[in-house]
Amino acid sequence: MPQISRWPRRLGESLRLSAAALRAWGPRQVLTAVVAGTAVTVVMGLATVLIPNSLFSRDIPTVPWNYPVWILSSALMGLLIATYVTPAEDRAAREDSPVEVGERRDARTGTAAGVLAWFAVGCPVCNKLALLALGYGGALTWFAPAQPFLAALALALALVAVISRLRGQVACPLPAAARARRVTAL
Repeated sequence: MPQISRWPRRLGESLRLSAAALRAWGPRQVLTAVVAGTAVTVVMGLATVLIPNSLFSRDIPTVPWNYPVWILSSALMGLLIATYVTPAEDRAAREDSPVEVGERRDARTGTAAGVLAWFAVGCPVCNKLALLALGYGGALTWFAPAQPFLAALALALALVAVISRLRGQVACPLPAAARARRVTAL
C-alpha cells in the first residue's frame, strides 16, 4: 500500500517540474513546437483525410472523436519534438554529452504514440496493414472498434513522453551543461 500513496505525489512533482521546464523555454523551442505541431497536423490530417483533399480518399466517414485526438496528438508531438531542441546558451555544452538511455526511451514512446494516433484516426479499411491482416470485414468488425482505445493509448503515451522529457530538462540537467555553466560563472 505505501506505493499507492506515493503515486499522486510523484505525479504532482513531475507535473510541477514539467511546468517549470515549459516556463523556461525560449523562443527557439516555442517556435519549434508550433512548427512541428503544425507539420504533424497537416501531414496526419491530409493522409487520414481529416483535411479533405484530392490525394487521399476515405471509405468510412470520420467519427466525432477523430478530430480532438488528431489535434491533441499533433500538439503533443510538437511539444515532444521541441524538447529535443536545446536553448542557444546550452548548445555548446550539450554537444559533447552522450545520448541518455531515458532520451532513447522517450523517443521510442513518442514514436509509438504518433504511429498509434495515425492508426486511431485513420480510416479502418483504408489502413493497408489492418486490411491485409484482418480483411475488409475484420477491419470493420475488429479494428474499427479498437480505434478509440488506440487513440487513448496514443494520447497517454505522448503525454508520458512529453512529461518525462520536460521533467528531465529541469530535474536532471546533463553533466556537461552543468560544468559549462560553472566554468562560465567563474
